[in-house]
Amino acid sequence: MRLALARTLISGSTLALGVASLQAAPLSVKVTDARGQPLAGAVVAVEGKALSSRAKPGTQAELAQKDRQFRPQLLVIQTGTEVRFPNEDPVRHHVYSYSAPKTFELKLYLGQPSNPVLFDKPGVVPVGCNIHDRMAAHIVVVDTPLFAITDAQGLARLELPAQSGALQLRSWHPSRAEAPAQTQTIPAGATQVTVALP
Repeated sequence: MRLALARTLISGSTLALGVASLQAAPLSVKVTDARGQPLAGAVVAVEGKALSSRAKPGTQAELAQKDRQFRPQLLVIQTGTEVRFPNEDPVRHHVYSYSAPKTFELKLYLGQPSNPVLFDKPGVVPVGCNIHDRMAAHIVVVDTPLFAITDAQGLARLELPAQSGALQLRSWHPSRAEAPAQTQTIPAGATQVTVALP
């Protein structure tokens, strides 16, 4: 997925921000469903040639297991980030993913696995537990440092740096993994964008 909310394009919505010259300014993104209702928990990310696609070496994130659930159930990281999977439960978990962007397996364990998992390709990585089928999470790996998850009102705010050229705004939601991508041109200087996910 190449949003950066990932080169294996995240299925979801893609907005092309056609910007001749952009001054550092906040961008407010509202994500709705097909009926115009706010969509919480959507991933949005802005990509551009001037933005770094990979995280700085040593960047880490965490996807824990607690009360037999993944916490958080949706984790967004930049390509090149290492993720730790601490098990805070008194029972063993067997964490895995067989996705194209990242295949890995952490066999039955308690506590903290010795090594984190490096996510070096963009895309959506579904994560599960081989022991507890109801445990599920998504790691969205994006080629940009600019990403967010929408709140209960379907809103996300990003701070755009001064930059010339076109930007891409991509959006994705776990419930719409198969939805086709959509593209929209945004006028220069736009500070608000609305995205409707089918």
